[in-house]
Amino acid sequence: MTSLGAFTQVAPELEPVLEELRRHEPIFHTEEFGRTPADFDRRMAPGYWEVGGSGRRYSRGFILAGLTEHPPLDAAVAGWGCSDFGLRQLGLETYLLTYTLRQGERVTRRATVWERTASGWQILYHQGTIVAGVEDDTIPGPHELSRPHIA
Repeated sequence: MTSLGAFTQVAPELEPVLEELRRHEPIFHTEEFGRTPADFDRRMAPGYWEVGGSGRRYSRGFILAGLTEHPPLDAAVAGWGCSDFGLRQLGLETYLLTYTLRQGERVTRRATVWERTASGWQILYHQGTIVAGVEDDTIPGPHELSRPHIA
């Protein structure tokens, strides 16, 4: 129905920002984002929180503890792919980056709110939503709504 362009718009003047930010995604899983607990701490704003594919909310402290206990995979090594990037400027130095993440059979839509600070890019918020249907801009059928999902 709707062309992909409706979801992947990037104003020409934001292309350099998009190129910077897309190298940090998926967050926690790239060299550019960081690899150590100190890197993760530096990249996450003090008030950071996220919503996972299950709909659960996770605090900054919970995420940091989990990353320390279970270091994340490298997205490139795992064969994950990001596509369909979109970028919108929300404030003077605040941006909403959206994209699709494919992790084998699992497909999610991702949204990260980034802020450029004096010490570099920080994430303010992140959300991952599992893709249940096969087509955008359609109302999900009963079989799509009742599918069991893995968080």
